Amino acid sequence: MNRGGSNASAAANYLLCTNCRKVLRKDKRIRVSQPLTRGPSAFIPEKEVVQANTVDERTNFLVEEYSTSGRLDNITQVMSLHTQYLESFLRSQFYMLRMDGPLPLPYRHYIAIMAAARHRCSYLINMHVDEFLKTGGIPEWLNGLEYVPQRLKNLNEINKLLAHRPWLITKEHIQKLVKTGENNWSLPELVHAVVLLAHYHALASFVFGSGINPERDPEISNGFRLISVNNFCVCDLANDNSIENASLTGGNYGIVDSLSELEALMERMKRLQEDRDDEEASQEEMTTRFEKEKKESLFVVSGDTFHSFPHSDFEDDMIVTSDVSRYIEDPGFGYEDFARRGEEHLPTFRAQDYTWENHGFSLVNRLYSDIGHLLDEKFRMVYNLTYNTMATHEDVDTTMLRRALFNYVHCMFGIRYDDYDYGEVNQLLERSLKVYIKTVTCYPERTTKRMYDSYWRQFKHSEKVHVNLLLMEARMQAELLYALRAITRHLT
Repeated sequence: MNRGGSNASAAANYLLCTNCRKVLRKDKRIRVSQPLTRGPSAFIPEKEVVQANTVDERTNFLVEEYSTSGRLDNITQVMSLHTQYLESFLRSQFYMLRMDGPLPLPYRHYIAIMAAARHRCSYLINMHVDEFLKTGGIPEWLNGLEYVPQRLKNLNEINKLLAHRPWLITKEHIQKLVKTGENNWSLPELVHAVVLLAHYHALASFVFGSGINPERDPEISNGFRLISVNNFCVCDLANDNSIENASLTGGNYGIVDSLSELEALMERMKRLQEDRDDEEASQEEMTTRFEKEKKESLFVVSGDTFHSFPHSDFEDDMIVTSDVSRYIEDPGFGYEDFARRGEEHLPTFRAQDYTWENHGFSLVNRLYSDIGHLLDEKFRMVYNLTYNTMATHEDVDTTMLRRALFNYVHCMFGIRYDDYDYGEVNQLLERSLKVYIKTVTCYPERTTKRMYDSYWRQFKHSEKVHVNLLLMEARMQAELLYALRAITRHLT
């Protein structure tokens, strides 16, 4: 059956599901996956998010000012558990999508679609299909990459590498894009595109990590429907995370009683602080600890953990019109561990050699004015955000924990901080949390509610959302560091 329909006789064999708008074979029993909750998240009780939104007028103001969709969507509702951060996020996203910049508006939304498609994030794809058309995009482009201008197609390689293995990006990739004759990209255009790609790869991590539900359509009773006019279904891809992954249900993450888990973490933080005050590890020892943590991250998620994908249950029964592969090339290309066994490992990216503060910020700001300031504010905001609480404890300094989360993400992308003791990562992040971090950061579409529930069971949902914000920003910064370093090398 060709994309977008067939002749009348063939069409008679199919029907459109009124609930999920998916094309189904008539001779098969219709099965529809429903979100586990009616709220904005399949992982977080609706009342927790709703309470945050009703008491916070600031959120409503921010949505009116900076939301491109003009409504309080599910991502914004979940992020509104941290209003300070939400403001930085919405302002920077609004700037990328709507304010003066090198790229035309439809290009921006199409690039967002291409980025989201790398992780099969139909929530974001739907959102930007809608925005693409509203900003004057050519509908034919939505049929797939073969219908778009060559210069957009040329972004495929850098989209793929940024999303899954950013350490492979070289100045040659940059040169190829800026020196392709009539289809070339100017450096300001390319920086704008790279910022959008990194932003939407990272936002896909947040969508899956937070169990963001499809947008409800109030016009359909008890129904969920796509928010765009295109043939996407919102329940077959983006929200597989609301169904238990069968391969994990029998797993045991070594969970101890959640209260003692919290007390043990508090005790480890205290002990690490005391050890740090007593003696500093040598540079040699610090290097060894980084290499050890990098190698151990290989074993955090074993390859056989994900043999069964929730949506595989539906594949035999349905013609899936929401095939995201039309927006990507090489769909099988995914994350591979930076420190793979048996391979000649790539040189570690020493953070001191190319930092966001000293190098990336000034380059991005020079080529795409003001975005550097907005991104910098967002990175700082999430890194420094604290309420000095941990679950039921107050007056707690969580700096050590926040830094461990941020640096662990960078460690998986091969980025090392000389002044950081990676022994702290091992002490502070237990295995179930590491499994969650690696999945959300590297394979977000595989995240399940079980993974979300399995770590920090005594903590508030708002604290887990804060974890997701840290992972999202750490991932975005890692992608940008590799891309901007390659651009710098191209320029020198």
